[in-house]
Amino acid sequence: MRIHHGFDNLPTIVRPVVTIGSFDGVHLGHVALIGEVTEEAQRIGGSSVVVTFTPHPRQVLPNGGDFKLLSSPQHRAELLAACGVDELIEVEFNLEFAALTAEEFVRHYLVEKLHIHTLVVGYNHRFGHEKNLPSNHFELLGESYGFNVLRASAFTLDGGKVSSSVIRKLIEEGNIERAEQLLGHPL
Repeated sequence: MRIHHGFDNLPTIVRPVVTIGSFDGVHLGHVALIGEVTEEAQRIGGSSVVVTFTPHPRQVLPNGGDFKLLSSPQHRAELLAACGVDELIEVEFNLEFAALTAEEFVRHYLVEKLHIHTLVVGYNHRFGHEKNLPSNHFELLGESYGFNVLRASAFTLDGGKVSSSVIRKLIEEGNIERAEQLLGHPL
């Protein structure tokens, strides 16, 4: 896996199949989503690409509180490499970056710099401060800018939601065994 720091000076990446997120902990839900990315990349002869943020957005934005990471950026990169990701783009997250609209981010970074082929998003994925966008916003952007959009299905384990927030809560409660089940690896 090649690691890139930001979108400037990216090498040519063939038919990028991209997903975006913090991927804190790289839990089983993340692994399932990334599996869809790598499968689609293989299907079209492209490259699987994960775009993530350092520091974690909740460490930068107001009201982040006493936020604790499940994995360091280095450990996250190791876990993503183990998932078969071809390219990891780590974006410096700051208040200026946070102010971008979803369309500005897609146009400037994914389309103009990365030349995205396909975007794979979670069933309820939203990014940025625009929480009230229509549920098909990514599909509309794909139509406007000429890339495909695939929506991953919701991932559950034993009927329960798998998310970084749920795992953090389990750790706070001392339920390390269940937290590690949802992570799919030791803490």
